[in-house]
Amino acid sequence: MIDPAPELIPEKIYILVVDDEEVIREMLQEAIGYAGYNCSIAENGTRALEILKKERVDVVITDIKMPGISGIELLREVKENHEADVIVMTGFIEDFTYEKIIHLGASDFIGKPFRNKELLVRLKRVLKERNLLVERMRIHQQLLDSMSELQDAHEAVHDAYLDTIKRLAIAAEYKDEETGEHISRISSYCELIALNLGLPRSMVENIRYASPMHDVGKIGIPDKILLKPGKLTAQELEIIKSHTTIGENILADSSAEILQYAHQIAGSHHERWDGRGYPRGLAGEAIPITGRIVGIADVFDALTSARPYKEPYPAEVAFEIIRQDRGKHFDPAVADAFFKDREKVICILQNMNPTCPIQHIKPFQWSDREEGTLSIC
Repeated sequence: MIDPAPELIPEKIYILVVDDEEVIREMLQEAIGYAGYNCSIAENGTRALEILKKERVDVVITDIKMPGISGIELLREVKENHEADVIVMTGFIEDFTYEKIIHLGASDFIGKPFRNKELLVRLKRVLKERNLLVERMRIHQQLLDSMSELQDAHEAVHDAYLDTIKRLAIAAEYKDEETGEHISRISSYCELIALNLGLPRSMVENIRYASPMHDVGKIGIPDKILLKPGKLTAQELEIIKSHTTIGENILADSSAEILQYAHQIAGSHHERWDGRGYPRGLAGEAIPITGRIVGIADVFDALTSARPYKEPYPAEVAFEIIRQDRGKHFDPAVADAFFKDREKVICILQNMNPTCPIQHIKPFQWSDREEGTLSIC
């Protein structure tokens, strides 16, 4: 709520009268003081500028023709370097037009001789307009401050929201000791792929934040199956596969855009380009692009990570597996986007999973659980 405007209090208004005629200076000082305003006087432009440097002045009332600095020069100086309004007065009306003086920045123009009452009416009008301008600036600043506070509050809520999402993803895979690194890698791989595909920035951000929840459905899979070191039975395999639909159910019907992305990812990241994936056997572009992106990131990370049933495969082996499955398991365009920044992929891997070898130096054994069933990773 905007605070009410402050009242225009005469005692707090400061006027400076500048005129080389002492009689006029004293007459105006008396009239302005009688009206309740504070009034200082200066005999020339030089003295006026000295006062302006030392004191706060609301309105300068100046003659035009004065020795030294003229009223026009003083007007320009005040408008360039001070915040005071200026009322110009002169006895040489024929030499100056109202339009010219106003164009130079004066708030009003009055010809001599004039009655004190007329000058005070003009002064009050200038002060009223000045107060309205100050009030508008004050309201504008209050609105800016309020918007800044709302932005800070929005960012705090957004950060808390993203933190909650991350914690939900960690909770789903809490049994895995490196879950935090796993979901961070998935997020980074997916962001890189989405950028290389040229997706809109807003979509890239949503995929970045939603992708860590791809396996949230694993929270409903029994430990004895999830952590089993050996090959899964057909029944156990079906139970493992159900984490996709469990995840969909957990994330369904949210009004939050990120959770809508997460819902789509949970149910589609194990589909295959050739239609042999699960849970629905979707093929090609019938698979949401989000699922196709997360699918390749998830397989790469599963291959290069230590699991209860295997050691990490070297990065070059994982790259080769994905290359061979381009057009079968993986969308060719998504696979190409993944390989486009191979060095960045390795950088993410080394920063977040330094124990994983990059090159195939020594023999390693294929996991019975993964061989021929990479879609289960």
